[in-house]
This record gives sequence, C-alpha cells and structure tokens, in this order.
Amino acid sequence: MKPFFISTPIYYVNARPHLGHGYTTIVADSVSRFHRLRGDATFFLTGTDEHGDKIVQAAEANGQDPKAYSDTISQLFKDLWPELEVSNDQFIRTTDTRHKLCVRHVLQQVFDNGDIYFDEYGGHYCFGCERFYTEKELVDGKCPDHQTVPTFIKEKNYFFRMSKYLEPLRQHIEANPDFIQPERYRNEVLSMLKEDLGDLCISRPKTRLTWGIELPFDSDFVTYVWFDALINYISALGYPDGEDFRKYWAGAHHLVAKDILKPHAIFWPTMLMSAGIPLYKGLRVHGYWTVNETKMSKSLGNVVAPLDMAKKYGLSAFRYFLLSEMSFGQDSSFSEDALVGRFNADLANDLGNLFSRSLSMTHKYFGGVVPECGELEDLDREVLEIGHNAMANFQTQFEHFQFSRALKSLWELIRHLNKYIDSSAPWTLYKNGDMNRLGTVIYVILEGMRKVALHLWPVMPSTSETMLTQLGIKFALEGVDLEAETSSWFGLAPGTPVAERSNLFPRQDLEPKEDKPAEPKKVKAPKEAKPGPKIEMACPECIEFEDFAKVDLRVGTVLEAAPHPEADRLLVLKVDAGEESPRQVVAGIAEFFKPEELVGRQVVVVFNLKPRKLRGTVSQGMVLAVKKEGGLALLGPSSGVVNGSKVS
Repeated sequence: MKPFFISTPIYYVNARPHLGHGYTTIVADSVSRFHRLRGDATFFLTGTDEHGDKIVQAAEANGQDPKAYSDTISQLFKDLWPELEVSNDQFIRTTDTRHKLCVRHVLQQVFDNGDIYFDEYGGHYCFGCERFYTEKELVDGKCPDHQTVPTFIKEKNYFFRMSKYLEPLRQHIEANPDFIQPERYRNEVLSMLKEDLGDLCISRPKTRLTWGIELPFDSDFVTYVWFDALINYISALGYPDGEDFRKYWAGAHHLVAKDILKPHAIFWPTMLMSAGIPLYKGLRVHGYWTVNETKMSKSLGNVVAPLDMAKKYGLSAFRYFLLSEMSFGQDSSFSEDALVGRFNADLANDLGNLFSRSLSMTHKYFGGVVPECGELEDLDREVLEIGHNAMANFQTQFEHFQFSRALKSLWELIRHLNKYIDSSAPWTLYKNGDMNRLGTVIYVILEGMRKVALHLWPVMPSTSETMLTQLGIKFALEGVDLEAETSSWFGLAPGTPVAERSNLFPRQDLEPKEDKPAEPKKVKAPKEAKPGPKIEMACPECIEFEDFAKVDLRVGTVLEAAPHPEADRLLVLKVDAGEESPRQVVAGIAEFFKPEELVGRQVVVVFNLKPRKLRGTVSQGMVLAVKKEGGLALLGPSSGVVNGSKVS
C-alpha cells in the first residue's frame, strides 16, 4: 500500500467557519476517501491555528482571554466536520502540548544548524497578516490584502536564513513539476523566487506579544505564528520519532487556498531543508469562492455558512456541487440558483431518474432480483466501452485534483445509461416476450449503476452507500478494487434482490426572494359612487381558470428526432416525459430545426392531448413553441428539471 497524507491548512480561530473552510475540508475528505477506496494507506489531518496578534485582538473584542476564545472557536470547527461527513484522522490545535514541544524541537534544530541569528529590523508590519512588508510589496503604501496602512515597527528579533535555501528550492521546483499544482501557482512561486526575498523574521518580543510558543533558546521571545503553524503537519504525525511520521510523510500533500501560497511554497520547504526533513510531495492550491463576483467577507455580509446550505439542499448535493462547480485552481462564484440548477439537472434528472426507473423495471420484469446476463450485443458493448473509459478518466482526474473533470467523465456514463434504456426499449422486449435479451439489458444497467455508486463514494459517501444498498450490496471498503472496476462489468451477482423504488434526489425549487411590498397610496374616496356601464369581457372567447387547469403540461427530453416519412414540414420526436416508455410526438417544426439540434433538449409537451394521426403517424401530444421574427423558439425550462415535471 502506498502512503498518502493529505492536510488542510489549520484554520485561524479569529472567525467562525464559512464556505471557504468547508470547501477546502470537503475536498481533502473526498481525496482521502478516494485514496482509501484505492487501497492506499491514508492519513487526513485538519485543525486550528491559535497563536498570534489576531487571536489576542479577537479575544479582547469578545471579552475573553486568548485560550478561552480559542477553545470556543476551535470547537466550532471540530463540531462542524462530522456534520459535513468529513472523516479526518486527527484534529490538531497549535495550543496542544505535543505541538508546542515539536515546534521548540524544530526551532532548536534550525538554530543548531546556524540558520537563526539575532538582529534589529525596521519594517511595515500588518497586524492582519501578522508579517512585515517591504516598500516594494505595498500597494499605494497599503497592505495588498487588507488595504490598510501598516504600522512601522523597529525592533530586535530573531531571523531565519531563508535566503540560504531559496536557490535549492528553485532547483527542486524546476526538477519536480508536480511539486506545486496547478501550474499557474508553480509559475507564480518561481516568479517570487526571482526576487530578493531576504530572510524571515521568526520571533516576536514578549514586550509586544506573549500569546505564542516561547523560543527554546531565548525566553524573552515567542515564535512567529507561521513558523509555529506550519510545523503542525509534522507534529501531528509525531515527529521526530513517531510511527505515523515514518509511515505517512513520504506521501505528504498539502491543500491550501491561493492566499497562503507563499508561506506553504517558500517558508515551509526552506524550513524543512534547514531542519534536515524531507520535503512534502505536493502542494495543491485552489481559488476563492465568491458571491456575486465578490470575495466572501464578514464585513460585506456575504459569508455563506456551509451547514445551512447542506441542511437546506442535502449534504450529498452540497458536496457534489462544490466539487463539480469549481474548476480546481480557479475562482468560482457561489449562488443558490446554480446549486439548485445543478441539483435538478445532474442529480434529480440524470442520476436519480436512472435509479428510479431501473429499479422499477427490475421489479416489474424480474420480481425485484438481478437477472442473468446473456450474450452481449453491440449496443451493450458500447455501454461497457463508455463505462470503462468514464471510470478510468474519473480515477485519473480525481487523483490529480481535477474534480469537476472527473465528475463530468462519470456523468458521461450516467447519461449514456439513460440513453441505453431508451435505445434498448426494455418495455418492448417484455411485450415481445424476449426475456433473455431483456435480462441482459437490465443486468448491464444495474451493473453500471453499481459502478457509478462506488465511484461516487468519495464525493457523497452516505448517498453512495444508500445507492449500493438499493442494489442489494453492503458497502465494505476493504472489499473494493477500484482499478479492477475499469476492466470488468460483472461484479453484480444475479439473483441479488434490489429495492423496489428509489427517490434519491427529489427535485428542488428555489425559494422566491421576498420583495418588500409597496405602501398603498392614500386615495380620497369619492363622495358618491355612481353605477358605471356594464364591463364587457376583454375577449369574447375567454375561458375560465377551471378550463385551463384541465390542460396537463409536462417537461420532457427529446431522445430521438427524425423527418416525417410523408411530410417535409413535420418531425417525429421520441420524448422521455417520465413514463415507462418514451412517447411519440409529431411536430410541425422541420422548417426551423434540424433533427440533431433537438436531441437532448427539454421541451414542454401538452400531455393529455387526445392522440391523433398526422399524415399516417400517431402523435401523442404537442410540443409548445413561440413564433418569433424569422422562425420559432421552443418552450422549455430555464434549467434542467426531472422529466415528467408538471408546468404550473
């Protein structure tokens, strides 16, 4: 088993957890679950960073001492993770005794190596960043992150000879392209290393700050918060003599947001070099979540609470959205509209619909047990080929932190399984009594569903296990061979009983935003109301609401479209409207749409229109369209919905 170690940054306890914290931790959890699924020896670390100026300031603002305040906020993080199905192996705090001892041990190693010296320094200090800035780093005289004018501080401190290790670090990055990914951040770090970064101030005098870890070689100073915090990645593993350090450090990967790239890509590896500790294997850097294109900020009031979203739309949907919506490394905008749209299109319409209709057919045709798989035909082999490619791509992309691409690959299989159902037409096979062929089709579908459920376990663990349970399988991590899933299609045992029905992802509707009602204008009442003329109806042929309510409008997806054999202006459509089999609709739209343009589109169908023949072909409904200048526009939902959804 290969070792794999994944860590989140340890979160600063000056604020409550928000979406950014939730995203990073859910990503780390999904990655750790993926490696467990592959059989790797895996360790997942998260925790809280609790020393420094900002903690003192936040504690004072809350009327608490730093330790009591840190205990409160740290517990909020610790309590949140199980509710988001985060399965970390350890939660570390920088106030833990063993962490403090490890920091002092590393400091002494670096000091004994001659890489720490005492000097006087004057610089622009940002209390928000807890670091000194050079004139060159300031933007219009302000901190680039906090947009505040730093305080000029001149004091004696201890410095780490970081400059001694910058060239060896540059050489290491050049020789190991995967050390920092995505590539844009690797290039950014190489660009930083072309500048004169100098040495790193690693202490704060106790005359200014006492909330920190005391230096082992001078009791009048405490450790700079970054030199303290970064060491958590090895203190949690029991460095220097711990068995976990020996077992997992060789596979160490750090997951961070782009705002803390420099400490992790430059401070940390140079510290490791000085202390004689092997470098971590990889640094993986993600972008920001924004709200209305603005970075989340408590002061702006646009902070998204992850647990609120998870409770509102379901934890699995929330986790899926985060991993599928953000292209790893780039910024992404969070909105409830996008979450609901992706929920309905991907989860309710594609995945949920696949499970619902397939389990229902298994009960209808085979008494609720997995049938035998007979001889495969070309249509079946196409499913297997697409499935094997989709799973192989999923595994490759997930391993390289390209989660949105991985899920897109898996959804190619899900969508093809839905298409395969319509192409193979199980209802027709049953009607014709071709049970051998029907058994093969149903088996291919159910086995594909099993593979999908298994691959989704890192992203949505509890729902994945529910899907497997519905397929009659008890999930057991130790029994999984993920790599082997890409080369076989017969893991589901015939005769296995499956659930009668499935309702994994009921369609969600976005709650309308409440507008403040306008205050009614004050109008003087007339002295005497005179009877006016009788009001005639605006349209003599207006219908009552009860008449309109009789019209059943539903949304369906066009599966096939072909020219009418007897009429140039007509197209014959096969529409999946949530029924057991697609319905045929003849539409007079050939002048405006090519058949291939319609396949996959969702349309609105008059569902309860009496069937009639159009030029010899039966039409079971009508597709609605709007006339516009130069052509027609088809009516459809603004975002994907479950086939068969009623228009109301």
